[in-house]
Amino acid sequence: QVQVVESGGGLVQAGGSLRLSCAASGRIFGFDGAGWYRQAPGKQRALVAQIARGGITYVDSVKGRFTISRDNTKNTVYLQMNSLKPEDTAAYYCNAVIRSSWGSSPSEYWGQGTQVTVSS
Repeated sequence: QVQVVESGGGLVQAGGSLRLSCAASGRIFGFDGAGWYRQAPGKQRALVAQIARGGITYVDSVKGRFTISRDNTKNTVYLQMNSLKPEDTAAYYCNAVIRSSWGSSPSEYWGQGTQVTVSS
């Protein structure tokens, strides 16, 4: 059983910073990568940043402001968010790609989300 938990959200003023964490626990053989998604009320959930074997990608609206990174020893992925804008306000979700054992195929696991609210 694998559990993915996000943390680090909160209320911040425009121009401020937050660091989100996505920690995976349980039966983990390999942590292949993860993506950060966000969803505002009435909007579709959309990819913000992704880190995987193939590299790192960002949506255009966060390039230069957000940085995704990982700590393999802790099975944790981070999203450093700087120069936050009100339009960044959303629930942020982590999608982790995990292998539970040797030879197994990777599976995707979603966290419960963490709320980020940026005030002006």
